[in-house]
Amino acid sequence: METITISIEVDADSARIFSEASIDERRKLQLLLRLRLRELTTGPVRSLGDIMDEIGARAEARGLTPEILESLLHDD
Repeated sequence: METITISIEVDADSARIFSEASIDERRKLQLLLRLRLRELTTGPVRSLGDIMDEIGARAEARGLTPEILESLLHDD
């Protein structure tokens, strides 16, 4: 399979983690990103609202409360 390099913006921590990873770990991360991108773009089209609702439900299930979210969003 031919590969083409693309650039995506990520937060500083994600960039650091990737740059500090071993070559083997980078390959694994690249494969996971490739699979996830394909999954997101070939599946049924979902509205942004549906996606945001799913993300919110997952965050809530993991213990994120409105108070914690507010604290995270306003943490300087």
